[in-house]
Amino acid sequence: MWIVQLVTALGFLGAAIQKFEAAPSVMRTFDAMGWSTPPRIVLGVLEVVGAVALFVPVLAGVAASGFVALTICASVVQVSTGESVVAPLIMLALTALTAWGRRDSIISLRSTLTTRPNAGMS
Repeated sequence: MWIVQLVTALGFLGAAIQKFEAAPSVMRTFDAMGWSTPPRIVLGVLEVVGAVALFVPVLAGVAASGFVALTICASVVQVSTGESVVAPLIMLALTALTAWGRRDSIISLRSTLTTRPNAGMS
């Protein structure tokens, strides 16, 4: 699973770099959507943060789940703007596999976040 996470993280880091450098293919897509620089930079930052989170065991499943949503949206955007959908679909498969493989970390994190402190303790 770690190999899949590494490949996924590298893919999203590459995508983030393209957003930060304003690569022509990225700019075509963002221009077609009518989006300016701030959303492109925010998405790049989210991709970097998510890529790092893939290597934090308690966050890996949540990060992968977030990437599943992101890649579904990216696929829709790519289709609607006439760009190739191959890369988003590959990343979707990798992120879905990671989310499934790390689903126990999602359950564990949810349990940790919803556990209430002892009411009898003062």
